[in-house]
Amino acid sequence: MEVEALIREAIRDIKPYVPGKPIEEVQRELGLSDVVKLASNENPLGPSPLAIKAIQEEAAGVNLYPDGTCFELRRALAQHLQVTEESLILGNGADEIIKLIAEAFLRPDEEVIVGQPSFSEYDFCAQLMGGKVVPVPLDAEFRFDLPAMAKRINHGTKLIFICNPNNPTGTIVKRGELVQFLDQVPPQVLVILDEAYGEFADDPDYPQGLELLPNYPNLVVLRTFSKVYGLAGLRVGYGVGNPEVISWIHRVREPFNVNRLAQKAACAALGDGAHVKRTQENNQQGKRYLYGELARLGLAYLPTQANFIFVNVGRDSRKVFQALLKEGVITRTGDIFGLDNFLRISIGKPEENRKLVSALEKVLSQVD
Repeated sequence: MEVEALIREAIRDIKPYVPGKPIEEVQRELGLSDVVKLASNENPLGPSPLAIKAIQEEAAGVNLYPDGTCFELRRALAQHLQVTEESLILGNGADEIIKLIAEAFLRPDEEVIVGQPSFSEYDFCAQLMGGKVVPVPLDAEFRFDLPAMAKRINHGTKLIFICNPNNPTGTIVKRGELVQFLDQVPPQVLVILDEAYGEFADDPDYPQGLELLPNYPNLVVLRTFSKVYGLAGLRVGYGVGNPEVISWIHRVREPFNVNRLAQKAACAALGDGAHVKRTQENNQQGKRYLYGELARLGLAYLPTQANFIFVNVGRDSRKVFQALLKEGVITRTGDIFGLDNFLRISIGKPEENRKLVSALEKVLSQVD
């Protein structure tokens, strides 16, 4: 059987996503017991106790299919966000909604404008559907260059992805410049504003995408329960947009795409504002501590509006990454983003941050 003859041309250049190393893998490979993972921007405090309770109570019902409409979660989200239920779509993580948007709207050879570097799933969804990725480099401050992106819009443009705060840089575009950009986008072009890390942003000029939706029917806002709510392992995210746009995305959504436990846990997490506040406070404290320690170590970094810091280690980040692994610290190398000297480091609990700094100080004296 010649498998090559079966392959769709559009997927030939797709590179499989490589996630951050799991703690268990590092423990197994290096024989370590004390390992901290600061690679995947997860919530170091874990999920809300209310979410854990909801999972436990729902566990006995996993023999039954979940509610395919996510009725309870959709209603709770609509009330929480002050939007209509028809403007919401729930997914197996925001990643799935990115893919669904491409499946619903992107034709072969149509263009998808993305920032570079940014979240790789935008490129993936374009390649999957045979679209053309149009990468636009970030500006000198490692922010989305919206004027440059606007210049790349043409008759072939279909989707534009803006990650705000951006992964991996943690930088943001501000409200005025985002509005100015949206005013230039033709109505037949969809703009997807990915706010996966939005709950961590504290800049007063950070734009809340939901506030812009009434004025821009071609705007879709993405959010997730994976980060501030600490439910990354359950995979539940959502999109908010014009109900007509959302209705077409539903056409390509798999039935039962959000599992029972995820739906119940997300509903519970949504009601635990105190846990969200604790997570945000831990992030702010960790950020201040790491800023000071990175400066002490002579390392440049990008001030962040997210729950991670993009750090210039001044040498091959892959070597630093490997050396940190041996010290029981998992980070994320910058080469996957085209920036070989950078590490993306998630902000952890105080003891995890201290372990990182101690390991980093040791490693930097060993790695050229």
